[in-house]
Amino acid sequence: MNTVEVFSQAKINLFLAITGRRADGFHDLVSVAAQLQWGDGLKVEIRKAESGNDAKGDFTLDCDDPGVPRGDTNTILRAARAFRTATGWNVGAGFTLEKRVPMGAGLGGGSGNAVAALRALNRLSGGLLGGPALAAIAAEIGSDCALFLEEGPVVIRGRGERVAALPGAAAARLRGRRVLVFKPGFSIPTKWAYGRLAEEAAYQPAAGAEEWVAAWLEGDAPAEELLANGMEQAAFAKFPALPVLLDRLRSDFGIGARMSGSGSACFALLPESGPPAVSEVAAVVRSAWGPSALVVETRLA
Repeated sequence: MNTVEVFSQAKINLFLAITGRRADGFHDLVSVAAQLQWGDGLKVEIRKAESGNDAKGDFTLDCDDPGVPRGDTNTILRAARAFRTATGWNVGAGFTLEKRVPMGAGLGGGSGNAVAALRALNRLSGGLLGGPALAAIAAEIGSDCALFLEEGPVVIRGRGERVAALPGAAAARLRGRRVLVFKPGFSIPTKWAYGRLAEEAAYQPAAGAEEWVAAWLEGDAPAEELLANGMEQAAFAKFPALPVLLDRLRSDFGIGARMSGSGSACFALLPESGPPAVSEVAAVVRSAWGPSALVVETRLA
């Protein structure tokens, strides 16, 4: 097998609390995140080094989105180099990315791409790395990466590298839920968002965040009662188009809409049947944010 195609999931943060800044410059957080049944497509074709040639095969990336970086900062290429270092597997690979998840959205697109690349290379190599080794590589590439190694909703702690699957009953309240994801034409750089949070010291007490999550996990409340995002304060102050629309969706349709991660993408959980119609909500989103706004109906994985 020389070629595989893998699905690269997006995610949303149903609950997110940033609890403080660490000595290493990262931030501590408590979050409940869920992967989506929507994301990017990644095709990987391996290229072995030529016989008798010690030169390692190159890693290359083609993508249908010209805005995706092709250099050293690209998470797919970083993941490929990290996999080679960890395994000594002397091959190159050509990656072809079909990009659907926008950058600067808080949907984990780049992190999901990195983990998809790791999964693909591990499959092509015959499974050289086990789960813990893959998780260690993922955590080094990015704080959001490790959650994509799980197959369902998770609780994330630390800087994002400590991941625990939700208990069965709690996960069942999330799996398969209809969700509408929508993003304006502008993005919010993650570095800016965390920088603003640090400037304002707008952190949430860790104990309170843990109590919120524990109460939801141990109870039987629907997902709507879990929703909260401590990064909204900083983002909403600079980008008022976000809270204005979310308030309108609540008043017009009675749906609880939130920002995901550091933004700018937002989401709303939808009932399984009945109003509101997705077309009606999408029309309001595009009337507020313009016709270029991304609107995607999907489900929690």
